[in-house]
Amino acid sequence: MSLRDRISMAGLTHTGQVREHNEDCIGLRPEVGLLVLADGMGGLKAGEVASAMAVEVITAELEAELEEIPAAGHDEASGYALHSLAVGRAITKANASIFGVAQSQPQCAGMGTTLVVGLFFDNRLTVAHVGDSRMYRLREGVLEQVTSDHSLVQELVDRGFYTPEEARHATNKNIVTRALGIGAAVDVDMHEELALMGDLYLLCSDGLNDMIDDEQIRTILAENRGNLDAAAEILVDAANAEGGRDNVSVLLARVDRPFPVATGWFRRMVSWFD
Repeated sequence: MSLRDRISMAGLTHTGQVREHNEDCIGLRPEVGLLVLADGMGGLKAGEVASAMAVEVITAELEAELEEIPAAGHDEASGYALHSLAVGRAITKANASIFGVAQSQPQCAGMGTTLVVGLFFDNRLTVAHVGDSRMYRLREGVLEQVTSDHSLVQELVDRGFYTPEEARHATNKNIVTRALGIGAAVDVDMHEELALMGDLYLLCSDGLNDMIDDEQIRTILAENRGNLDAAAEILVDAANAEGGRDNVSVLLARVDRPFPVATGWFRRMVSWFD
């Protein structure tokens, strides 16, 4: 089942006001309900290489594998849906690819990328992330950060050394504790959650949330939830208006209609309401 008519998507990436080139990369595949955002790091233009590789490998792997996955399959050992395990495998392959290039090509030594992935299936969403790129959810007017940053500042917040407000102004807030491609293995945070009709999800690089606070993000999303292209443009413009000190990228997904796995009598019942 294509999700294009059930989940609306939009995305935008911008160099910002200070950087000379864009090390962010975004990918969205509405048919399969997939969004991928990566924020690269590394010398020269190696960050661009790492983020582009992450998005390319993950989207290609998932587009190929999702065709073979049973619609409602689960892994009894882990409890994860098979869709989520596919996301994990795709990220693992992307990590290996980036690490291999970083090891074999001197101009790419030390490159890596943060990552956030969303995959919609069967009225659910798989969320996977590495680093400080984020996912937010706007549900019934309330904005919630779905991911927790893998960063030094977040660790200090968790330990009580910083308040969240102090963390926003910390000088070391961009030091990440995990990234894709910097080691032979990567630790990925992943979970599944229900995706309800009307939910609006935002994936973003830190170039957005470092420039504008969560209340500004909530207001922009709430006021423009009916036009995702406009919402993406306004978010990026707002970050640039505050200085645009980094590349800024956003992906948006709005659940417009339920998307359950429907077979037999249940499919016929759902068709009555389509």
